[in-house]
Amino acid sequence: QLQLVESGGGLVQPGGSLRLSCAASGFTLDYYAIGWFRQAPGKEREGVSCISSSDSNTYYADSVKGRFTISRDNAKNTVYLQMNSLKPEDTAVYYCAADLKRLTVQAMCIRSSYYGMDYWGQGTLVTVSS
Repeated sequence: QLQLVESGGGLVQPGGSLRLSCAASGFTLDYYAIGWFRQAPGKEREGVSCISSSDSNTYYADSVKGRFTISRDNAKNTVYLQMNSLKPEDTAVYYCAADLKRLTVQAMCIRSSYYGMDYWGQGTLVTVSS
């Protein structure tokens, strides 16, 4: 079964940190660009951060620049999103997606619905609250 599985979400206080993981099973992530997306209640899904298959290109939404870091460990078939200095407005369900179409990381993050991603995870909830 080909799937992506996110983990690492939870409840954290403002200013705290979390690390999300996106693990692939049934296929290798080596040639896939990976993106992290989030959707808060009542809001549209937004691209948070995307990384190219070669690990050489990354994109961050303005709202998370300087606080979030995306990375990948192909040996572990896993992509991570390190989230620091979390704010209440970061509260959302976070999803990872994988795509082979060789889009730019900006296109992947900004226009994922238009292009369609090959695989989506089921999501992990991040709640930032005191």
